Amino acid sequence: MNINNSSPSVGKCSIAVVIPAYKVQDHIARVIAGIPKWVKFIVVVNDSSPDETTEVLKIIKDHRLHVIHHETNQGVGGAVLSGYAKALSLGADIIIKMDGDDQMDPAYLPTIIDPILSGKADYAKGNRFLHTTALQRMPFLRRLGNVGLTFFTKIASGYWDIFDPTNGYTAIEKTALSMLSTGQISRDYFFESNMLLALRHINAVIRDVPIPSRYGDEKSSLSISRVLFTFPFRLIKGFFQRISREYFWFDFNAGSLLLLFGLILMVFGIVWGVVKWNQSLMTGIPATTGTVLIAVLPIIVSVQFLTQFLVLDIGRIPKEPLSQIHKTTPD
Repeated sequence: MNINNSSPSVGKCSIAVVIPAYKVQDHIARVIAGIPKWVKFIVVVNDSSPDETTEVLKIIKDHRLHVIHHETNQGVGGAVLSGYAKALSLGADIIIKMDGDDQMDPAYLPTIIDPILSGKADYAKGNRFLHTTALQRMPFLRRLGNVGLTFFTKIASGYWDIFDPTNGYTAIEKTALSMLSTGQISRDYFFESNMLLALRHINAVIRDVPIPSRYGDEKSSLSISRVLFTFPFRLIKGFFQRISREYFWFDFNAGSLLLLFGLILMVFGIVWGVVKWNQSLMTGIPATTGTVLIAVLPIIVSVQFLTQFLVLDIGRIPKEPLSQIHKTTPD
Protein backbone atom coordinates (compact mmCIF):
# COMPACT_ATOMS: atom_id res chain seq x y z
CA MET A 1 0.00 0.00 0.00
CA ASN A 2 1.29 3.44 -0.88
CA ILE A 3 1.04 6.10 1.77
CA ASN A 4 1.98 9.72 1.90
CA ASN A 5 5.36 9.92 3.62
CA SER A 6 5.60 13.70 3.33
CA SER A 7 5.32 15.94 6.35
CA PRO A 8 1.72 16.82 7.24
CA SER A 9 0.65 20.46 7.28
CA VAL A 10 0.66 20.83 11.06
CA GLY A 11 0.77 24.63 10.99
CA LYS A 12 1.34 25.94 14.49
CA CYS A 13 0.35 22.64 16.12
CA SER A 14 2.95 21.05 18.37
CA ILE A 15 3.01 17.29 17.93
CA ALA A 16 4.30 14.96 20.63
CA VAL A 17 4.84 11.20 20.58
CA VAL A 18 4.50 9.25 23.83
CA ILE A 19 6.17 5.84 24.02
CA PRO A 20 5.67 3.49 27.01
CA ALA A 21 8.85 1.43 27.33
CA TYR A 22 9.01 -1.95 29.03
CA LYS A 23 11.41 -4.71 27.96
CA VAL A 24 12.10 -3.03 24.62
CA GLN A 25 15.88 -2.68 24.77
CA ASP A 26 16.24 -4.21 21.29
CA HIS A 27 13.66 -1.94 19.65
CA ILE A 28 13.41 1.44 21.39
CA ALA A 29 16.38 3.09 19.64
CA ARG A 30 15.00 2.14 16.21
CA VAL A 31 11.52 3.40 17.15
CA ILE A 32 12.87 6.80 18.23
CA ALA A 33 15.11 7.09 15.18
CA GLY A 34 12.11 6.50 12.91
CA ILE A 35 10.07 9.40 14.28
CA PRO A 36 10.09 12.25 11.70
CA LYS A 37 11.51 15.70 12.36
CA TRP A 38 8.14 17.48 12.35
CA VAL A 39 7.34 15.79 15.66
CA LYS A 40 8.37 18.37 18.26
CA PHE A 41 8.51 16.24 21.41
CA ILE A 42 9.29 12.59 22.08
CA VAL A 43 8.32 11.41 25.57
CA VAL A 44 9.56 7.95 26.54
CA VAL A 45 8.28 6.51 29.80
CA ASN A 46 10.61 3.83 31.15
CA ASP A 47 8.13 1.83 33.22
CA SER A 48 10.71 0.31 35.57
CA SER A 49 11.94 -1.97 32.80
CA PRO A 50 14.20 -4.75 34.16
CA ASP A 51 16.33 -5.01 31.01
CA GLU A 52 18.84 -2.56 29.49
CA THR A 53 16.22 -0.05 28.33
CA THR A 54 17.53 2.61 30.72
CA GLU A 55 21.09 2.31 29.37
CA VAL A 56 19.89 2.39 25.76
CA LEU A 57 17.94 5.59 26.37
CA LYS A 58 20.96 7.28 27.96
CA ILE A 59 23.03 7.04 24.76
CA ILE A 60 20.31 8.30 22.38
CA LYS A 61 21.09 11.83 21.22
CA ASP A 62 17.91 13.61 20.21
CA HIS A 63 17.08 17.07 21.50
CA ARG A 64 13.36 16.25 21.31
CA LEU A 65 13.68 13.34 23.72
CA HIS A 66 12.24 13.58 27.25
CA VAL A 67 12.58 10.48 29.42
CA ILE A 68 10.44 9.68 32.45
CA HIS A 69 11.62 6.91 34.77
CA HIS A 70 9.10 5.06 36.93
CA GLU A 71 10.65 3.59 40.06
CA THR A 72 7.93 0.94 40.15
CA ASN A 73 6.04 -0.58 37.26
CA GLN A 74 2.70 1.18 36.73
CA GLY A 75 1.43 -0.77 33.76
CA VAL A 76 1.05 0.37 30.18
CA GLY A 77 -1.84 2.68 31.09
CA GLY A 78 0.09 4.28 33.92
CA ALA A 79 3.07 4.82 31.64
CA VAL A 80 0.97 6.40 28.89
CA LEU A 81 -0.84 8.68 31.32
CA SER A 82 2.50 9.88 32.71
CA GLY A 83 3.59 10.58 29.15
CA TYR A 84 0.36 12.42 28.38
CA ALA A 85 0.82 14.67 31.42
CA LYS A 86 4.40 15.46 30.38
CA ALA A 87 3.38 16.18 26.78
CA LEU A 88 0.68 18.58 27.92
CA SER A 89 3.14 20.37 30.20
CA LEU A 90 5.49 20.78 27.22
CA GLY A 91 2.70 22.48 25.26
CA ALA A 92 1.75 19.71 22.85
CA ASP A 93 -1.47 20.19 20.89
CA ILE A 94 -1.75 16.62 19.60
CA ILE A 95 -0.25 13.64 21.40
CA ILE A 96 0.40 10.39 19.57
CA LYS A 97 0.86 7.15 21.45
CA MET A 98 3.16 4.51 19.95
CA ASP A 99 4.47 1.30 21.47
CA GLY A 100 8.18 0.74 21.94
CA ASP A 101 8.32 -2.69 20.29
CA ASP A 102 8.54 -1.38 16.70
CA GLN A 103 5.19 -2.89 15.65
CA MET A 104 3.88 0.55 14.67
CA ASP A 105 5.17 2.00 11.42
CA PRO A 106 6.10 5.70 11.87
CA ALA A 107 5.27 6.25 8.20
CA TYR A 108 1.63 6.30 9.29
CA LEU A 109 2.08 9.17 11.73
CA PRO A 110 0.55 11.67 9.26
CA THR A 111 -2.42 9.29 8.84
CA ILE A 112 -3.14 9.00 12.54
CA ILE A 113 -3.22 12.77 13.13
CA ASP A 114 -5.08 13.72 9.95
CA PRO A 115 -8.63 13.41 11.43
CA ILE A 116 -7.59 15.71 14.29
CA LEU A 117 -5.76 18.24 12.12
CA SER A 118 -8.77 18.45 9.82
CA GLY A 119 -11.10 19.11 12.77
CA LYS A 120 -13.04 15.87 12.33
CA ALA A 121 -12.06 14.07 15.53
CA ASP A 122 -10.76 14.47 19.07
CA TYR A 123 -9.21 11.00 19.12
CA ALA A 124 -7.96 8.82 16.29
CA LYS A 125 -6.98 5.18 16.51
CA GLY A 126 -5.57 2.58 14.18
CA ASN A 127 -7.65 -0.21 12.75
CA ARG A 128 -5.65 -3.26 11.63
CA PHE A 129 -8.71 -5.00 10.19
CA LEU A 130 -8.85 -2.67 7.20
CA HIS A 131 -5.65 -4.21 5.77
CA THR A 132 -6.37 -7.73 4.53
CA THR A 133 -2.77 -8.62 3.67
CA ALA A 134 -1.26 -7.37 6.91
CA LEU A 135 -4.15 -8.89 8.86
CA GLN A 136 -3.13 -12.38 7.73
CA ARG A 137 0.05 -12.02 9.78
CA MET A 138 -1.91 -11.39 12.97
CA PRO A 139 -2.13 -14.58 15.08
CA PHE A 140 -5.52 -16.26 14.61
CA LEU A 141 -6.42 -16.30 18.31
CA ARG A 142 -5.64 -12.59 18.55
CA ARG A 143 -7.90 -11.89 15.58
CA LEU A 144 -10.72 -13.98 17.03
CA GLY A 145 -10.41 -12.36 20.45
CA ASN A 146 -10.34 -8.91 18.90
CA VAL A 147 -13.63 -9.49 17.10
CA GLY A 148 -15.36 -10.56 20.30
CA LEU A 149 -13.81 -7.75 22.30
CA THR A 150 -14.89 -5.23 19.68
CA PHE A 151 -18.52 -6.27 20.08
CA PHE A 152 -18.41 -5.83 23.86
CA THR A 153 -16.61 -2.50 23.49
CA LYS A 154 -19.18 -1.16 21.04
CA ILE A 155 -21.96 -1.91 23.51
CA ALA A 156 -20.09 -0.56 26.53
CA SER A 157 -18.78 2.64 24.96
CA GLY A 158 -21.61 3.46 22.57
CA TYR A 159 -19.08 3.99 19.77
CA TRP A 160 -20.81 1.64 17.33
CA ASP A 161 -18.67 2.73 14.39
CA ILE A 162 -15.24 1.65 15.69
CA PHE A 163 -13.30 -1.59 15.47
CA ASP A 164 -10.06 -3.03 16.87
CA PRO A 165 -10.43 -1.41 20.33
CA THR A 166 -7.09 -2.68 21.69
CA ASN A 167 -5.11 -0.93 18.96
CA GLY A 168 -2.45 1.15 20.68
CA TYR A 169 -1.57 3.41 17.75
CA THR A 170 -3.59 6.48 18.76
CA ALA A 171 -3.63 10.26 18.72
CA ILE A 172 -5.54 12.64 20.98
CA GLU A 173 -6.17 16.38 20.86
CA LYS A 174 -5.23 18.38 23.96
CA THR A 175 -8.80 19.66 24.61
CA ALA A 176 -10.19 16.14 24.97
CA LEU A 177 -7.18 14.96 26.95
CA SER A 178 -7.43 17.83 29.43
CA MET A 179 -11.13 17.02 30.01
CA LEU A 180 -10.57 13.36 30.87
CA SER A 181 -10.76 12.18 34.47
CA THR A 182 -7.50 10.26 34.25
CA GLY A 183 -7.85 8.96 37.78
CA GLN A 184 -10.69 6.73 36.57
CA ILE A 185 -8.70 5.22 33.66
CA SER A 186 -7.16 1.77 34.06
CA ARG A 187 -3.40 1.55 34.38
CA ASP A 188 -3.12 -2.02 33.09
CA TYR A 189 -3.74 -3.58 29.68
CA PHE A 190 -7.40 -2.53 29.80
CA PHE A 191 -6.13 1.00 29.14
CA GLU A 192 -6.99 1.29 25.42
CA SER A 193 -10.53 -0.03 25.90
CA ASN A 194 -11.03 2.06 29.04
CA MET A 195 -9.92 5.16 27.13
CA LEU A 196 -12.89 4.68 24.82
CA LEU A 197 -15.25 4.53 27.79
CA ALA A 198 -13.69 7.66 29.28
CA LEU A 199 -13.86 9.50 25.97
CA ARG A 200 -17.57 8.71 25.66
CA HIS A 201 -18.08 10.21 29.11
CA ILE A 202 -17.01 13.59 27.67
CA ASN A 203 -18.68 12.95 24.26
CA ALA A 204 -15.44 13.06 22.30
CA VAL A 205 -15.46 12.19 18.59
CA ILE A 206 -13.42 9.12 17.64
CA ARG A 207 -12.29 8.10 14.17
CA ASP A 208 -10.73 4.82 13.01
CA VAL A 209 -7.90 5.06 10.50
CA PRO A 210 -6.49 2.12 8.49
CA ILE A 211 -3.05 1.29 9.91
CA PRO A 212 -1.51 -2.21 9.78
CA SER A 213 0.84 -3.57 12.42
CA ARG A 214 4.29 -5.00 11.80
CA TYR A 215 4.93 -8.38 13.39
CA GLY A 216 8.51 -9.40 14.04
CA ASP A 217 10.30 -11.26 16.82
CA GLU A 218 8.71 -9.23 19.60
CA LYS A 219 6.38 -10.98 22.05
CA SER A 220 3.19 -9.50 23.35
CA SER A 221 2.88 -9.28 27.14
CA LEU A 222 -0.91 -9.34 26.84
CA SER A 223 -2.33 -12.74 27.75
CA ILE A 224 -5.25 -13.99 25.65
CA SER A 225 -6.78 -15.62 28.73
CA ARG A 226 -6.49 -12.34 30.64
CA VAL A 227 -8.43 -10.57 27.91
CA LEU A 228 -11.14 -13.22 27.63
CA PHE A 229 -11.75 -13.59 31.36
CA THR A 230 -11.37 -10.02 32.60
CA PHE A 231 -12.13 -7.55 29.82
CA PRO A 232 -15.80 -8.56 29.21
CA PHE A 233 -16.73 -8.10 32.88
CA ARG A 234 -15.08 -4.69 33.00
CA LEU A 235 -16.82 -3.69 29.79
CA ILE A 236 -20.20 -4.83 31.15
CA LYS A 237 -19.60 -2.63 34.18
CA GLY A 238 -18.74 0.24 31.83
CA PHE A 239 -21.95 -0.40 29.89
CA PHE A 240 -24.17 -0.07 32.98
CA GLN A 241 -22.32 3.07 34.03
CA ARG A 242 -22.81 4.63 30.59
CA ILE A 243 -26.48 3.73 30.33
CA SER A 244 -27.31 5.03 33.80
CA ARG A 245 -25.39 8.23 33.09
CA GLU A 246 -26.71 8.95 29.58
CA TYR A 247 -30.32 7.84 30.01
CA PHE A 248 -31.21 8.33 33.67
CA TRP A 249 -28.88 10.42 35.83
CA PHE A 250 -28.04 13.26 33.42
CA ASP A 251 -30.77 12.88 30.82
CA PHE A 252 -34.18 11.29 30.37
CA ASN A 253 -35.45 10.93 26.84
CA ALA A 254 -37.30 8.64 24.46
CA GLY A 255 -34.48 6.11 24.69
CA SER A 256 -34.88 6.06 28.47
CA LEU A 257 -38.57 5.18 28.15
CA LEU A 258 -37.95 2.53 25.51
CA LEU A 259 -35.28 0.88 27.63
CA LEU A 260 -37.26 1.10 30.86
CA PHE A 261 -40.54 -0.26 29.49
CA GLY A 262 -38.72 -2.78 27.31
CA LEU A 263 -36.98 -4.28 30.34
CA ILE A 264 -40.17 -4.23 32.47
CA LEU A 265 -42.18 -6.01 29.78
CA MET A 266 -39.40 -8.51 29.16
CA VAL A 267 -39.12 -9.40 32.85
CA PHE A 268 -42.90 -9.60 33.24
CA GLY A 269 -43.32 -11.87 30.22
CA ILE A 270 -40.54 -14.22 31.28
CA VAL A 271 -41.62 -14.42 34.92
CA TRP A 272 -45.30 -14.92 34.00
CA GLY A 273 -44.40 -17.58 31.47
CA VAL A 274 -42.14 -19.49 33.87
CA VAL A 275 -44.72 -19.39 36.68
CA LYS A 276 -47.56 -20.59 34.46
CA TRP A 277 -45.41 -23.24 32.81
CA ASN A 278 -44.42 -24.56 36.24
CA GLN A 279 -48.09 -24.62 37.29
CA SER A 280 -48.97 -26.65 34.21
CA LEU A 281 -46.24 -29.16 35.04
CA MET A 282 -47.44 -29.48 38.63
CA THR A 283 -51.15 -29.80 37.85
CA GLY A 284 -50.99 -31.50 34.47
CA ILE A 285 -53.45 -28.94 33.11
CA PRO A 286 -52.28 -27.20 29.90
CA ALA A 287 -52.12 -23.41 29.99
CA THR A 288 -54.88 -21.65 28.12
CA THR A 289 -54.27 -19.62 24.99
CA GLY A 290 -54.90 -16.41 26.88
CA THR A 291 -52.35 -17.35 29.52
CA VAL A 292 -49.74 -18.04 26.86
CA LEU A 293 -50.49 -14.74 25.10
CA ILE A 294 -50.05 -12.82 28.35
CA ALA A 295 -46.49 -14.17 28.44
CA VAL A 296 -45.68 -13.91 24.74
CA LEU A 297 -47.06 -10.46 23.86
CA PRO A 298 -45.04 -8.51 26.46
CA ILE A 299 -41.87 -10.26 25.28
CA ILE A 300 -42.62 -9.43 21.64
CA VAL A 301 -43.31 -5.78 22.48
CA SER A 302 -40.21 -5.60 24.69
CA VAL A 303 -38.03 -6.83 21.83
CA GLN A 304 -39.45 -4.07 19.63
CA PHE A 305 -38.84 -1.46 22.34
CA LEU A 306 -35.27 -2.63 22.97
CA THR A 307 -34.55 -2.71 19.24
CA GLN A 308 -35.75 0.88 18.93
CA PHE A 309 -33.59 1.81 21.91
CA LEU A 310 -30.58 0.29 20.15
CA VAL A 311 -31.31 2.34 17.03
CA LEU A 312 -31.52 5.53 19.09
CA ASP A 313 -28.33 4.67 20.96
CA ILE A 314 -26.44 4.19 17.69
CA GLY A 315 -27.74 7.56 16.54
CA ARG A 316 -26.29 9.26 19.64
CA ILE A 317 -22.67 8.73 18.62
CA PRO A 318 -20.90 12.11 19.10
CA LYS A 319 -20.49 13.98 15.83
CA GLU A 320 -18.95 17.38 16.72
CA PRO A 321 -15.38 17.35 18.06
CA LEU A 322 -14.80 19.00 21.43
CA SER A 323 -12.01 21.09 19.96
CA GLN A 324 -14.50 22.65 17.53
CA ILE A 325 -17.13 23.20 20.23
CA HIS A 326 -14.65 24.99 22.47
CA LYS A 327 -13.35 26.96 19.51
CA THR A 328 -16.81 28.29 18.65
CA THR A 329 -18.18 28.70 22.18
CA PRO A 330 -18.06 32.37 23.25
CA ASP A 331 -16.22 33.29 26.45
